[in-house]
Amino acid sequence: MQSLRALRRLPLLVGLIVLAPATGHGAAEPPPAVALVVSVDVSESVDAGRFSLQMEGIAEALEDPGVVAAMTGHPGGTLFAMVTWADRATLAVGWRRIATRADALAMAAQVRATPRQSGEFTCLGQMFRTLTASVLPAMPMPVERIVVDVSGDGIDNCTDPDSLEAERTALLATGATINGLPILVPGENDVVGAGAYRAPGYGLRATPLPQERQGLAQWYAAHVLGGPGAFLLNAAGYGDFSRALRRKFVREVSAVTGPRIRGGCEGLADRRFRQAPRSSC
Repeated sequence: MQSLRALRRLPLLVGLIVLAPATGHGAAEPPPAVALVVSVDVSESVDAGRFSLQMEGIAEALEDPGVVAAMTGHPGGTLFAMVTWADRATLAVGWRRIATRADALAMAAQVRATPRQSGEFTCLGQMFRTLTASVLPAMPMPVERIVVDVSGDGIDNCTDPDSLEAERTALLATGATINGLPILVPGENDVVGAGAYRAPGYGLRATPLPQERQGLAQWYAAHVLGGPGAFLLNAAGYGDFSRALRRKFVREVSAVTGPRIRGGCEGLADRRFRQAPRSSC
């Protein structure tokens, strides 16, 4: 009789086991806190030596103990991708989760192995469009915040101002924050805009009056930055790129605020986060 009662209870016990939440290694991983896209200018002004310094700088940042601690300090780690851009933008390193030091070192090795992309012009608007249309929708999982880290040594020279602003606004509408890392090269980009090299059909504008002239950092502040907590951090030449990027990565992945943003750009962030005041430099 006792055996019969035990058999009757068996289906109930099995059902409870099936319905019980998974624990230990069987538990689902928490989503990453941050999705970080490093977007790197590889236009004609970036020769082989400068390209190498950029890739090495990103790899060194990913190997830095402080950066690794920041990226892995959240329960779900950090989603990471790298875009290179000139005439067009390319997803050079696809989305990967960095949840351990081993993940970070593997990503650093992949960045170092990235081949140089050929390109002549600095098409920032095209890069914004590619991020909005294909890179962000390819995120494999939900995140709490998206950060786009844009670096370069020149201004856009193949998009008219209205179209550039429209592409930037569309990217901000996904809930992303766009930060800037202008690479300041004395004698090359002290003053930008007047007489700058332009793509065919882009056209030249009147030379700005002396009081209206601006440096690359000021241009980035006006035309790149946007979103919650956006900030600018300058690199004093290509030799300073690695130091600036390490500092920037820690700040970007540590400041996690705002509502969760789903992969595929579904469930966009609250409207109050879509276009924050631009940071001054």
